[in-house]
Amino acid sequence: MITVIGSLKGGSGKSTLSFNLAVWLAMAEVKVQLVDADPQATLTDVVDVRLEEGFNPKLKVKGKVALAADLLASADETLIDIGTADMEALRVALKLCDRVVVPVPPSQADIWSTQRFIHLVESTVPVNTPRILGFINRGDTHHSVRETNETAAALVSLPGIKYIKPRIATRTVFRRSFSEGLAVFELEPRGKGAKEFFALAATLYPHLVS
Repeated sequence: MITVIGSLKGGSGKSTLSFNLAVWLAMAEVKVQLVDADPQATLTDVVDVRLEEGFNPKLKVKGKVALAADLLASADETLIDIGTADMEALRVALKLCDRVVVPVPPSQADIWSTQRFIHLVESTVPVNTPRILGFINRGDTHHSVRETNETAAALVSLPGIKYIKPRIATRTVFRRSFSEGLAVFELEPRGKGAKEFFALAATLYPHLVS
């Protein structure tokens, strides 16, 4: 399966999600392929750190030259990290993928951005449009803050996207682990961040945990 991790806004957590999913898939002995088609190359940077530190399983990341049907078909699972800095590459990736996963931070601006991104996907691939899945990323951890639930409710009502319930909260462990070239569940296997990630991964790849 070819999965695009994308959105219109920077800072939504696309690279962090792509990296954590790649490590998790590799640990599950799935042949996974990573494509970094974002000019910022954040995913490439973290994979470089992981390789320098000698962590296993080792990951490799390819650039946007890998955005071709025959090359993407060489793996069981492909993850494509892409943003709007390279619209041509984004459109190519959307035409090749099976689904799009959208991390949505809790704000009205991010709901509007997600709505525009859905329209972009649908206009780029009007026939056989890939499935679009959205989840709350970088949500509030304090129960008195209502913005996360309000964003989730708005995301449920958006046409063209399927809301998935597992949420990732704003936790420093995600930044710490990422900077060290580790997945969140490698740095703190029993932490809240790991539990949240596992719930999301199980929803995205149910065949691997059933």
